[in-house]
Amino acid sequence: MPPVVSIVGKSKSGKTTLIEALISELKSRGYHIATIKHSAHRLSFDKPDKDSWRHIQAGSDATAIVSPDQIVLIKPVTEEPDLNDIARLFGEDYDIILAEGFKQSSAPKLEVHRRTAGPPLSHTNNLIAIATDEPLETKTRQFSLHDTKGLADLLENSFIKPK
Repeated sequence: MPPVVSIVGKSKSGKTTLIEALISELKSRGYHIATIKHSAHRLSFDKPDKDSWRHIQAGSDATAIVSPDQIVLIKPVTEEPDLNDIARLFGEDYDIILAEGFKQSSAPKLEVHRRTAGPPLSHTNNLIAIATDEPLETKTRQFSLHDTKGLADLLENSFIKPK
């Protein structure tokens, strides 16, 4: 399974913006990137009376909707799956998986911090670095929010296996 690094931070701290920048930088270096986004809200991709909904209602444990340009996997669960269980669904086709959220997971974490969002997260396990817009009093390695190359270097040197 590819390495998984979770990008965490408070709401509106810039997690998605940082992930977009990291994807672009890592892609420019020739890497294959996958992402996983955590949502605290219920998702609804499968509408009643659509074929995929009917497949699940008939007892299929999972179904995929496939078009010429996308695949959507629908797999009902009774409890929120572990980040690694989700990452396994991607297979081995990627060099790294960047997850947005999953603060409670055991995955290595990169925190995004903005002064306007208040203090950094507390008690974040496996925190490898903080991307921040202000200097923080911490022993954790810090990067500017705009140091995409430095953050990509960290991911490349610490997590991505050489080809």
